Amino acid sequence: MWSPAKLLAVLAACAVAGLAMLAGLVLTVVADLTDDQPARPQGQPDSTRTSSAAVTRQDALAAAPMPTADPDDALPGPVSNQAAGVLEVPRAMSVGRADVPTGFPQTPEGALAQLAALDVTAMQTGSMDGVRRVIAEWAAPGGPNPESWSGVDGMASLLSAAGLSGAGSPQLAIAVRPVMGLIKGTVGAEFAVVCVNLEFTVTVEQTSRIAIADCQRMAWVGDRWVIGAGPEPAPAPSIWPGTDAAIGAGWRELRHV
Repeated sequence: MWSPAKLLAVLAACAVAGLAMLAGLVLTVVADLTDDQPARPQGQPDSTRTSSAAVTRQDALAAAPMPTADPDDALPGPVSNQAAGVLEVPRAMSVGRADVPTGFPQTPEGALAQLAALDVTAMQTGSMDGVRRVIAEWAAPGGPNPESWSGVDGMASLLSAAGLSGAGSPQLAIAVRPVMGLIKGTVGAEFAVVCVNLEFTVTVEQTSRIAIADCQRMAWVGDRWVIGAGPEPAPAPSIWPGTDAAIGAGWRELRHV
């Protein structure tokens, strides 16, 4: 399984080099990337608010392995005739810190919707400052930070592969669409591990598309979901949405209600 950062680097390289080179780039880097997993940030949950037994269950849920996929499953593929099943997720009720849509309910579906909003807002900034600003406002103490978050690593890889600086470029356009999702599990009403499968479209000189999956611990703090304390969860498979492989891995279509 490729890390999200490596997938974004390939995507950016393809957008610069042209779509005709996509298959060749994939074949060139696959051997180096399949065993390369990103470092996961470490952190300690707040023991004054969460029992040690609950923390143990949270850690076990987050660390449980996810299905795997072939690297080229992340590339656009044929749409399946199978019904994937549907996850109904709520719509945002307001705009919160760092311009992230929020106001989602205290449900697993609300946690999934919040994660999707965080990923879309962060990555569509197209800059290091943008992704750092999002995670700084949306992570609990002990969670990912502006240096360690996988989204920061992904943006750095994308910009580097495109030959851009950390500020991005007016010629760079990133469109991110959450298409499928899954709820890995919950521990009580204030903790969930959820995953979103995102369709990335990146344009620099050419346009390229790829699927990037993101799983996060989500914790209910105050009146909102945030990315929770502790290491980021085991990665979910990045698979092009709507394909047989995506459905087989447990991804379900997102429907906003």
